[in-house]
Amino acid sequence: MPEEDTIEETPNESSQKPILEYPCRWAYKVIGSDKGEMEKAIEEIIQGHTCTITPSNTSKTGKYHCLNLEMLVNDEGHRTGIYDRLCGHPAIKMVL
Repeated sequence: MPEEDTIEETPNESSQKPILEYPCRWAYKVIGSDKGEMEKAIEEIIQGHTCTITPSNTSKTGKYHCLNLEMLVNDEGHRTGIYDRLCGHPAIKMVL
C-alpha cells in the first residue's frame, strides 16, 4: 500500500495579528468631508496627547479629504480605543 502524503497547514500570514511592542508610533488615515471639523474631532479624541496631523489626499470633486494622524500609543487598548472613538465621531466618515 503506498504511503499517503501529509499536508501540514500553516496559518495564513494575513490572518495573523502583527506583533507590536508598546509604546510605539501609530498612524491612522482619517477620512471625512470637512478638514476643519476632522481636525477638531481628532484634537477632542486624543485629549492632549502629542500627535502630528498632515494632509493626505483629496477626492477629485473635493468632497472628501484624508488626514494622516500619527501619535504614540501606549498599549493595544489605547491604540484600538483611539480608532474606535475616531470611527464613532460624526465628522469622520472612515478610519484606516
